[in-house]
Amino acid sequence: MPEQFHIADSWRPALEILILAVLIYFAFKFVRGTRGWPVVIGFVIVLLALTAVTTILNLQVLRWILGSASVFIAIGAVVIFQPEIRRMLGELGNLPLFASNSEKRESIEVVIETCERLADVRIGALIAIEQSIQLQEAVESGIKVDCDVTPEMLETIFFPNNAVHDGGVIIKGDRIAYAACIFPLTQRGDLNKSLGTRHRAAIGLSEETDAVIVVVSEETGTMSYAHKGQLVRGVTLEELRAFMTSVILRPAKAAGLVRWLRVKFNQPYLSSGPAVIIKHEPRPQAKPNVK
Repeated sequence: MPEQFHIADSWRPALEILILAVLIYFAFKFVRGTRGWPVVIGFVIVLLALTAVTTILNLQVLRWILGSASVFIAIGAVVIFQPEIRRMLGELGNLPLFASNSEKRESIEVVIETCERLADVRIGALIAIEQSIQLQEAVESGIKVDCDVTPEMLETIFFPNNAVHDGGVIIKGDRIAYAACIFPLTQRGDLNKSLGTRHRAAIGLSEETDAVIVVVSEETGTMSYAHKGQLVRGVTLEELRAFMTSVILRPAKAAGLVRWLRVKFNQPYLSSGPAVIIKHEPRPQAKPNVK
């Protein structure tokens, strides 16, 4: 009888191991490529080395210290990965299951039209379209605008002689929420040193949020977009429209939850590939005088 009871309960340890393995796998997958990823690798290596030494040499004091420090390790992990944890919880609390796409579709067309106009006259622009995560927490400053999204208004904001043209613009739905925002710059060291501040700010904001950031280069007049820590440079209007439509317009139905979870688990914010992808070479052209 005891043997039969033991066999009947043998699935519990297997279930616990399976749950822990899944949690550890997705935890590593979530932080992979982020700024805290090297910290995770170094911490795991040190922890495994100390565990191996204490087990092989039977160091009781060191083993007790490692066991007692588990609470402090957990607190340290929360502090180190605070941006990633906030991003994840923000997404889980703002699932776009039933949102209407009409306002988003209109905003996409306005942004595309604005980028086309600004690219023709080589006026720089940095536009972030907010999705499920509030962008105001990720930026350092900004001027509240709260007006309709129109090409004329965006052109006015980014006009070179305007006092707020240097910063970025945050779009919420069909309205311009903030202007002159300072986006966080990426800390990645594998980027080309010639990459401008606008492009680095676009990558930095996309690392911490799920926003779609569109950039117009003041030097070359080329258009780029950043999402999930990856910057794609030199895109055409058709490519920009296709990308923004595929990312921003979501099915307004409950089945979108399954799609959302699949995309989030399979596509981390920072991909393991190159951070910058160049689609087309910049077109050499003279920059006109803007008066």
